[in-house]
Amino acid sequence: MPRIMVERFVKEHLRADEVVGSELVVNRFGFATGLVNGDIGFISSKVAKLFVDDEPSLGLRRATSSFQFFSICKEQMHPPFITDENCHDHQLLRPLPVIFHDGRLVMRPTPSTALLILSWMPLGILLAIIRIIIGVMLPLRIIPYVTPLFGGKIIVKGKPPSPISGSNSGVLFVCTHRTLMDPVVLSTVLMRKIPAVTYSISRLSEILSPIPTVRLTRIREVDAQKIKHELSKGDLVVCPEGTTCREPFLLRFSGLFAELTDRIVPVAMNYRVGFFHATTAGGWKALDPIFFFMNPRPVYEVTFLNQLPAEATCSSGKSPHDVANYVQRILAATLGFECTNFTRKDKYRVLAGNDGTVSCTSLVDQVKKVVSTFKPFLQ
Repeated sequence: MPRIMVERFVKEHLRADEVVGSELVVNRFGFATGLVNGDIGFISSKVAKLFVDDEPSLGLRRATSSFQFFSICKEQMHPPFITDENCHDHQLLRPLPVIFHDGRLVMRPTPSTALLILSWMPLGILLAIIRIIIGVMLPLRIIPYVTPLFGGKIIVKGKPPSPISGSNSGVLFVCTHRTLMDPVVLSTVLMRKIPAVTYSISRLSEILSPIPTVRLTRIREVDAQKIKHELSKGDLVVCPEGTTCREPFLLRFSGLFAELTDRIVPVAMNYRVGFFHATTAGGWKALDPIFFFMNPRPVYEVTFLNQLPAEATCSSGKSPHDVANYVQRILAATLGFECTNFTRKDKYRVLAGNDGTVSCTSLVDQVKKVVSTFKPFLQ
């Protein structure tokens, strides 16, 4: 396999020091051509250069392997590499678990799958543009009836709460965070525009959003005042994980929401797609909704749970962290997911090497990036 496809995994999870393999051919524009540079002799010579002064002690190989560098090893072993005799003599080093992964592709890009995805992309881009235009222009009350006509599907479980009039505080919908579409889908199901608090989404996503968005600052006192102000005007959507997570896990919930209101309705959000993931840590977040709508049949599942009773909120003397952990547990149980202590920063440090903060680039720059990305497919 090409070195770049396995190097990070092998170094981080198998604790390797060096990785040698074939190289992908890159053109003068910096894009991979799909060709591979490196035959068996090329790889063998690169391995031999690592051991100029000393011979490698051990080589692990399949019996059918034709690589020449095994001949320079002092000892060679064939599978099975571990026997019952040496299992008790040596302490095995377990590989680190793989929790987060990035990338847009859902399925493994085998030759047939890659051809299918490439063939679908021109139609998928056109379909995504049509879906987004319809979602922006049509009222939310009509979208649930139009969605099946364009291949989408929304599954609703549980009983959505009815809007309460004459109250000085709205309902706080606490959702799991799967994609940027979570608050939009929730508003579509409830057939009314419910504002959503956002942490670090692109300006383009905010402009295209059919619902109001409230950008938080990550300063606790300032954000608390913003959420209180929005709740005084009506219902509000919040995702306490702080970032999306596509794996069957729930990141650690922030306890801020539990301090601000006792009218908490947990909502379990999940999605199913066929070709493209609608989340990214190292890519352009402005493309997340586009990739979601490029799927042939995107499906969203919305499960409404009962409003938290008074004894499960802070009004009964519980701490905000206890309330947040309780909500995380019941949402995880509903989806069949696992609760974790991983935070937003943990995810981005693993996938992108940063804390997940989006730089405030201009809208023009983001539009240029979107156009440049899809330009080869539109020509």
